[in-house]
Amino acid sequence: MAVMRDFLGEALRSSGICADCRFSILLAASEACANVVDHGFPAAGYQVDARLRSDTCVLEITHRGRRFNPSRVPLPDLEAESGRGILLMRHLMEDVAITGEPDGTTRVRLRKRLAECAAAPPDHGEWVAPQPVLR
Repeated sequence: MAVMRDFLGEALRSSGICADCRFSILLAASEACANVVDHGFPAAGYQVDARLRSDTCVLEITHRGRRFNPSRVPLPDLEAESGRGILLMRHLMEDVAITGEPDGTTRVRLRKRLAECAAAPPDHGEWVAPQPVLR
């Protein structure tokens, strides 16, 4: 996850995304990737795709492992040390979509509006990060 955070963080910073938005995006992405690592057994790895426009950042975290059904996630136990990742992602991002496919592929799509950023990057079309597979 450190490679993803470093790479994505630098891409967001160099694109002029404000610190508050960078924090929200990186924390939500870290939570999504941590869920893959903790609950996606036997996931061999995951892929993070990023699309950045002047007003929106969209991340898609994809992995194959145990099929995930987001409707079966219980409410978080506020006394527990973990279990609030999805709730946190939904608080930080404007849109969180989690889909589980019959073949075991799970996709987590995170979308953050950047309009509130004081210095949103100019719209030069779509920026797409290289698509490394992180293991």
